[in-house]
Amino acid sequence: MKTDRLNAFTDGVIAIIITIMVLELPVPKGAGMAALKPELTLFAAYALAFIKVGIYWFQHHHLLQASKRVDGRVLLTNLFFLFWLSLVPFVVRWVGEAGVTRDTVVAFGVVMLLCASSVALLRSALLAANVLIAPAASALARSTSFLGAISSSSIPSHCFTSACSMSSGRSPRSPHGTTCAPSSGYRRTRVTAL
Repeated sequence: MKTDRLNAFTDGVIAIIITIMVLELPVPKGAGMAALKPELTLFAAYALAFIKVGIYWFQHHHLLQASKRVDGRVLLTNLFFLFWLSLVPFVVRWVGEAGVTRDTVVAFGVVMLLCASSVALLRSALLAANVLIAPAASALARSTSFLGAISSSSIPSHCFTSACSMSSGRSPRSPHGTTCAPSSGYRRTRVTAL
């Protein structure tokens, strides 16, 4: 299957997640800026969650652009990712109602960690689904441990694109001029984006 339908489905779910988060923001009761003060905690949690969801959407978009096809494993890992991402509005609302407590912060952190883990699994599934298109990308996926894959979610998605483009003969360099394709022995190198 091509990536268009999966991309459209995920875009729709993420749009709904962001809409739910913004609809959970209460309207201030007064007319002045002082009326916003009781809602600052909820707004801060919303802003942080919005940024995180936006980053996940950005990564997902570029991962699917770099892929040519998806299979059943990709579909399931994408649903796993969307499940954890759909819990973000819940924990944001909990932080807003209960305040910044140990339990609400832990819940927010756990949901964000599980989102990052599911993106790492999705990246691995996409690499496996596109093994015939880019064998070097498949070797890169096999050489990365699970914890390394989680920490690699900070690596820009153009590195995935360049790893997949190695088989097409295009240059494996990022827009910033840093090499992010695997070196000899298929080891992942750390990339620092500007």
